[in-house]
Amino acid sequence: MTHLTPTPAQLRWQHLEFGAFIHFGINTFAGKEWSDGTIPPSKFNPTELDAGSWVRAAKEAGARYLILTAKHHDGFCLWPTATTDYSVASSPWRRGSGDVVRDVAEACAEQGVGLGLYLSPWDRNAACYSDPAAYDDFYVQQLTELCTGYGPLMELWFDGAGSVGREYDWERIIAVVKEHQPDAMIFNMGQPTIRWVGNENGLASDPVNYVVDRTSDTQYTDSSSGLRAEHYLPPECDVSLRRGWFWHPDDEPKSTEHLLAIYYQSVGMGANLLLNLPPDTRGLIPEQDVARLQEWKAELDRRLSGAVEATVEHHDGGATLGFPAAVTFNQLELVEDLSSGQRITQHTVFGDDGIGDPGIGDPGVGGAGPGGVGLVEGKTVGNRRIHQLPVVTAKRLHVKLSGEGEGGRLSSARVYTGALDAAVPMIPEGYEAPTDAPD
Repeated sequence: MTHLTPTPAQLRWQHLEFGAFIHFGINTFAGKEWSDGTIPPSKFNPTELDAGSWVRAAKEAGARYLILTAKHHDGFCLWPTATTDYSVASSPWRRGSGDVVRDVAEACAEQGVGLGLYLSPWDRNAACYSDPAAYDDFYVQQLTELCTGYGPLMELWFDGAGSVGREYDWERIIAVVKEHQPDAMIFNMGQPTIRWVGNENGLASDPVNYVVDRTSDTQYTDSSSGLRAEHYLPPECDVSLRRGWFWHPDDEPKSTEHLLAIYYQSVGMGANLLLNLPPDTRGLIPEQDVARLQEWKAELDRRLSGAVEATVEHHDGGATLGFPAAVTFNQLELVEDLSSGQRITQHTVFGDDGIGDPGIGDPGVGGAGPGGVGLVEGKTVGNRRIHQLPVVTAKRLHVKLSGEGEGGRLSSARVYTGALDAAVPMIPEGYEAPTDAPD
């Protein structure tokens, strides 16, 4: 693993851990996941739009940032852009004087939630899309409007769907970001500073590598984009609370158990989680969705309660975690010191006095480790690794750390004691997010 180091902005983003996605637009009113840019703006007419309630629901669920689809692939703009008539300015909503982006920006600022914007490179409405040079002018103007009109942005989301094989003037596009929003994370395209995890199920897998030389382009093809060299690019896991990205009346939110499993396999694996909350045709997040978020947050808080901090004493080959007294727990959290880059590529946790599973450990010493046999093992640790364990009582734990070159270090460790009855949540068997390509 190349020891590239994160920028301060990348580390700040990683520490946010959890954000909300808002898919809202002309599709919401047409029952579509994908539309082709021909649905008339007259269809866009939310009757009770309340962006403050979107941000509040996200924040109460634990989200620290929120990303709005300012323009999806259909080209309909949620702000009154000067580039096209295909926008809220041509809709009956607020008699054409509304601006969804402004409403969301103001709500985020008021509630202390970071704002990010999604601006689709693919545009199925713009007549100039078939002329790459003309469309680059068009797109740069749209991006400039968003980067200069709505305050600080913490992320710009460039979705690769529909753009495989299309060349955009990324040097010019990213120059707009660098000039006006230099601290914003750039998602997956152009000159990315963060990357897509590669699926729409919201799931990372072990190892979660922060240093890569390629990014996946889209859910709908097997293509990926080379980066010419390795870069420090931590992943973001995107998934919808419902099956679809946009609201549909016959859809419903995922179960609390499903959402818990997603959290453990995203944030708990060292990746960021971006959970989509689709508003309905009223312009509100449905009541059952808000209730499900509250249930999920309450159970997550219960599981990650009763924290007992460990002292971390490093030594050759790992670290010893010490507690003030013997503690009974079933959740263990490890955090890597990323100041010198991601270095841990393998870790095994051992308990004292033979506590643990003889089947886990270092094969080189017959499964036994320093002070006992293995409790749990994994590959990367990263920003935050949460292990769910059978109930364990211990005063000390020993962590063997392996990596390429100099070994990594833990910046902190803790155990959670508040929900000893909590079972390991599971993804429903056979579940896959919708992967149909657009017509």
